[in-house]
Amino acid sequence: MFGGGGMNPRKMKQMMKQMGIDVTELDAEEVVIRTEDEELVFSDAQVTRMDAQGQETYQVVGKPEHRDAGGASAVESGDESEAATESGDAGIPDDDVELVATRAGVSTDAAREALEAEDGDLAAAIARLE
Repeated sequence: MFGGGGMNPRKMKQMMKQMGIDVTELDAEEVVIRTEDEELVFSDAQVTRMDAQGQETYQVVGKPEHRDAGGASAVESGDESEAATESGDAGIPDDDVELVATRAGVSTDAAREALEAEDGDLAAAIARLE
């Protein structure tokens, strides 16, 4: 953590305590990091919280499962009726259609066609319309 390499772990903890750093292992079942493009899901992660003078930092160690953003939708959670009301034709979410229409300054029909042509890729659909 601090480049202690061969330092005794007990001595390291002692030094961190002197500097006002408190380290706690968390018993996390799952960690999800959502970005605009994807979700990183850590099912078996080691999570450490470090509190250094009121500033909390979290460290996640593990191998994530990568999912497309929106890929873990209501359908995966078993609520298919909710997913059906959130999306229009061809499984394109209405929110995505509205976003593309607004950004590109076109009708929702044109936005939906561009999204379908680009397999739901928002950036590509906007670029196609501009």
